[in-house]
Amino acid sequence: MQTTITLTPDEVRSLDLRFNDLPTEEILAWAWKSFGLRAAIGTSFQGAGLVMIHLCRLNHFDFPVFTLDTGLLFPETVALKKALEDFFGINIESVEPDLTVQGQADTYGAELWNHDPDLCCTLRKVLPLKDKLSTLDSWITGLRRQQSHTRAGIGVIELYTLRDGPGHDIVKLNPMANWSHEAVWAYLRQHKIPYNPLHDRGYCSIGCQPCTRVTEGEGGRAGRWMGFNKVECGIHTFMPKKVDSQS
Repeated sequence: MQTTITLTPDEVRSLDLRFNDLPTEEILAWAWKSFGLRAAIGTSFQGAGLVMIHLCRLNHFDFPVFTLDTGLLFPETVALKKALEDFFGINIESVEPDLTVQGQADTYGAELWNHDPDLCCTLRKVLPLKDKLSTLDSWITGLRRQQSHTRAGIGVIELYTLRDGPGHDIVKLNPMANWSHEAVWAYLRQHKIPYNPLHDRGYCSIGCQPCTRVTEGEGGRAGRWMGFNKVECGIHTFMPKKVDSQS
């Protein structure tokens, strides 16, 4: 396997144009050849991420897989992790925050998510992810353009700066960007991939239990942080995008 490559913003733009018309398997093959085990799939066990893991297993792309375990997940989500490990025959790393839920309450007050959800997401998701990404060259996600207006403009491949100033860049790969909700679910059912049973109870996008509600017909990210002007936890927005060679 070849050594990890270093990409410029111009090269990423050129690759994005090419990848936009390629099958997901070919994009993942490029990532495996380019980064190998220095790339990892991050998943919260939404449908697209599960499809992508299955495609990787079929094609022998043995990317490590990790998930952010905030300590506030639904019991169904926790159980799904074990079911997926058994189904795929892999270990899924749990990336956890430094503070326990009780430790966070002792420091910032009880139920931080009810009065400052942005800070809660930063402590329980963004900071642990930042530490994880510092060990990688490429982060592979299940983001789809159809999910929300904030994701409609994502590239199939993007370049981000993890730290201010010269330092570690992250190639963010979104191989599922062009998949529709219908295509994802048809694939899951065809291959009998375990999925979160909360989807069958009306949950569209499943995150932490205190901040996820059932909604009807309001889009893929509906039901998250209801009552707040918030549709993203921050893990996909905290890094500046590298748009030119001087960034």
